Order: sequence, then C-alpha cells, then structure tokens
Amino acid sequence: MLRPSSQRFPSRREPTAEPDEAAAPLETAHPPAAVPIAQSRALVRDLLFLAAVAAGVWVAYRLGRIILVLALAVFFAYVIAPLVDFLQRPVTVRGHVRRLTRGAAIAVVYLVLGGAAGAGTAALWPSATRQLDEAIASGPLYTEQFRVWEHGWVRYYERLRIPLELRHSIDQSVLGAGDAAAGYAHGSLLALLGVLSDIPWLMLVPLLAFLLLKDATAIRRTLVLALPHRVRLRGHRLFEELNATLASYVRAQLIACVIVGTLCGIGLAALGNPYAILLAIFAAVCEFVPLIGPIVVATVAVGIAALHDPMRAVWTAVFLAVLRVVEDYAIYPRLIGSNIDLHPLVIILAVLAGAELDGIAGVFIAVPLVALTTVAARHWLEWRGRDAEGSATT
Repeated sequence: MLRPSSQRFPSRREPTAEPDEAAAPLETAHPPAAVPIAQSRALVRDLLFLAAVAAGVWVAYRLGRIILVLALAVFFAYVIAPLVDFLQRPVTVRGHVRRLTRGAAIAVVYLVLGGAAGAGTAALWPSATRQLDEAIASGPLYTEQFRVWEHGWVRYYERLRIPLELRHSIDQSVLGAGDAAAGYAHGSLLALLGVLSDIPWLMLVPLLAFLLLKDATAIRRTLVLALPHRVRLRGHRLFEELNATLASYVRAQLIACVIVGTLCGIGLAALGNPYAILLAIFAAVCEFVPLIGPIVVATVAVGIAALHDPMRAVWTAVFLAVLRVVEDYAIYPRLIGSNIDLHPLVIILAVLAGAELDGIAGVFIAVPLVALTTVAARHWLEWRGRDAEGSATT
C-alpha cells in the first residue's frame, strides 16, 4: 500500500509564479496614504484663506469710516516717505556727521507741506470762490439756455419730418437723461457734504501718518515675527512687494493728479472757459479714480463749454482727448512702472463695487485694494504651486 507523499506537486489550477513577482504590481496599484493627507491639508488651508479674506471684507465694510481714515493715513505716509528719507541723509557739518532723527524729519516735512498748502490756498482761493459764485449765479441762465435749446429741437423735427411718436420718445429720453444727471449731481453734492461732516475724523490722518512713518520698520518686523517660522521668509517677501506696489500706485496717482490738474487749468483758461480753476481742481481730484474720473471731467467740461459756445465745446473735447492720450500712454506708464498691471474691466468693476459699498470713500480705495489683492493672490498661487511640487517630489 502506497503512502501519500508529504510533498505537494503543482497543479494546473495553481500558478507557480514567485511571490515577490506577484506582489510587486499590487504595491504600485495603490497610492500612498500621504498623498490624500497632503491634499486634505491644502484644501483646508485654501478654505481658511478664503474665510479669512471674507472676514476681512466684512470687517472692513462694518468699520468703513475707520478704514477710510487709516487708508488716507497710509496714502499720506507713502506720499511723504521719500521726503522724510531725503531729510534723514547724513550731512557733514564742521567735520562731524549730523543726521536728523525720524521724528524730526517728519516734523520738518509737515511744516514745509503746511506752508506750501497755505500759500497755494491763499493764491487760488479768491479766484476759486469768485468762479464758484459765478457758477451758482449763472444756474438760472443755464436753465433758460437749456429750455431754448429744447425749443430749437422742434425746428429740427420739422426739417427732418420726424413722426410725432418718435419726437415724444426722443423728448422723454433727453428729459430723462437730464433728470438723471441732476439727480446724480444732487446725490454727489450730498455725499460731498457727508464727507465734509467727517472732517473731525480726517484730522486724525496726519497723526496716524506720523506714527506709521516713525515706527514703520518696527511694525513690519513685528508682523513678520508674528508669523510661523516656516513662512517668515514668504511673509517678508509678500510685505516687500505689497509695500512696493502701494508706494508706486499712491505716488504715481498723486503726481498724475498734479500734472492733470495743472494742464487742465492752463488749457481751459487758454480756451476761455470761465470756470478753469474749478474744473482744474475737479480734474485733479477725479484723476485719482482711473478711467471713470476722466470721463466725468470731460463730460462736465464739454457741457459747460457747450452752454457758452459750441465751437469752444469742440476745442475743449479735442484738448481733453489729446491730454488723455499723452497722460495714459506717455506720462503715467513711466510713473507707475511695472508693479501694477490691472485690466480696464477690473478697474471699472472695482470702482463700481466701491461706489456701491461705501460711496465716495469706496471709489477712492477700491483700485489700490484690488491691486494689493492681486499681489497677495499671485504670491499665494506661487506658494501653492511650490508646495505641490515639493509634495510630488517626495
């Protein structure tokens, strides 16, 4: 009787593949557990970033007046920072190197700017008030001229033989546009009066700017040291680019306001506009609002010129168009540099959103806020891409 052997022979149903060779494909088929964890962390970080941005926008909206005062103080600090740095340069006096302290340099700049502002106000105030009184006194005359202009349309209707229904439609459209313009002007005047009511708050701007300039280095160092150690270098680079972007924008806009206001005053006075100084001041203020501000200035200037002389209105439009081309394509690109590159559609949407959220204050701070947001978003995308590459390599 044969005993069954303890050795097991391979059958056809059981493959004879080696265990190591069979297990190798199974190890590569399943991704490592570290990849989902890294993706989850990246998702949580992105959600936290978006939540922080939303919370910041909500807080800024609720604290609109304080944010406006702080923004004006930051703008003013960026404007005078080059003058302060210039006064802090070391000077050799009788063989000894002398240097002003930061606070003393800021005080000297304040005194110089205050004297210049006082001299400019004393020089322009009489002419500006005279033109303003003339504009207010000429209001009824302009209204009468508009009515005469409206009656003159009837003759054009008769010459062109326009149907009666179309005449009524045109009249209603023109009157509606006039009412809308009057309502917008009334609303703008009320908003301006509202801003003037905040003058006590605006008195804080020089004080806050003084503190920001005096302790700017310490504030930046404190913010960087408050970050986690692994992101301090990134935070330092982000602060540097934000600082360069905001400084370029504020200084370029201020210089552009001065240039446009001066050229508008000279050009409109040469064309015989009776309100050249008022329009020059208005153009300088509106220049701080890109795209929309110059359009408003051109509409007002051409409309006022048309009430006096149609040809003057044509020459005013030509002058403002040439000034706009020179400013946008020759002067402003050299002032702003390459730190800010915003699409015109983004600028228009930002201005409209700022006007809807916070009126005049929102209009003025919308574009720089969007510029800073684009810089922060670009850094965030770069850091995210580098982190993704690092996790992929590991």
